[in-house]
Amino acid sequence: MKECSIHFITGGQRSGKSEFAEKVVLEQTETPVYLATSKHWDDEHSKRIKAHQERRRDFWTTLEEPLNIGNLNLNNKTVLLDCITLWLTNIFDHFEYNPEDSLEFALSQWNLIIKQRINLTVVSNEIGLGVVPIEKSTRQFLDIHGKLNQHIAGCSTVTTMVVAGIPVRLK
Repeated sequence: MKECSIHFITGGQRSGKSEFAEKVVLEQTETPVYLATSKHWDDEHSKRIKAHQERRRDFWTTLEEPLNIGNLNLNNKTVLLDCITLWLTNIFDHFEYNPEDSLEFALSQWNLIIKQRINLTVVSNEIGLGVVPIEKSTRQFLDIHGKLNQHIAGCSTVTTMVVAGIPVRLK
């Protein structure tokens, strides 16, 4: 592996993104790394996390990192990062809903992770397809999320959107 290879997978909630991403990664390696970014926000969210964990087999190495993904040593690994949306939520919360500081931190961490020689599959929600939110902080999150998704898609070798369980290759 000479440099970072990126497959960016986006789509709506419950569209089948994670299942598709897991399949993509398992076609590439027998020793996948699952980089989980979510915090356990509440009981319902913890149940969602558990469902993801149960779907994966024991041969996945799972790393949980809610903020500093760029500080992990992932050289020469095949990694599934799931997901950008929850990672950015953690960052936005950590920086007390400051969009500039949040986006700056996210981009700096992203740029660190892609400097490594890794085969990276990245999952993110496409959240900008609906109504513009009334609340200012939600609009700000939508804006920085869209900018981060665009940046990641621009870095990617392959970009796929999953709609109703069907992957549609964009790039």
